[in-house]
Amino acid sequence: MSTKNFLFSGFGGQGILFAGKFLAYKGLTEDKNVSWLPSYGPEMRGGTASCSVIVSDEAVGSPIVSNPDILVAMNLPSLDKFEPDIAKGGIVFADSTLIERKVNREDITAYYVPATRLAGENGIPTLANMILMGKILKVLGEYDEESLKTTMAKVIPPKHANMLDVNLKALKLGATFEE
Repeated sequence: MSTKNFLFSGFGGQGILFAGKFLAYKGLTEDKNVSWLPSYGPEMRGGTASCSVIVSDEAVGSPIVSNPDILVAMNLPSLDKFEPDIAKGGIVFADSTLIERKVNREDITAYYVPATRLAGENGIPTLANMILMGKILKVLGEYDEESLKTTMAKVIPPKHANMLDVNLKALKLGATFEE
């Protein structure tokens, strides 16, 4: 049985909920059981945003992720708040453009990706979230371009269909980034 508990967190407007939704849809296209539970402050853009995603081979009993196996932190307050909750042996993916410190725990693995900087340098300033997602999928051994294209086509609304290729570009940037 394989179950992965993800927690995505950052500021509203960073695409936290979209990244989680993308991962949940990816699980659905692979016939997994999934849950996606968004949470955001009343301010939305600029306030805190997070979402819990569970991808499992078995039924998901509760959508709440209290001890994530994988934390995606897109800002320092998110890393500060959720680092203590990561399951032993878990993984952190941090946007090192916005998070200058390293993780404090020695029982977890951390990847530092300057996602916001890479997004800006590559003309896709709003896609740091998908750059991180590319790195996550590569590390987890789940990066498959055809599968990602299929999933992305389902997640992007028809009125934003022109965003398909740039999102795929962002995923690839993350997957090929080496620290």
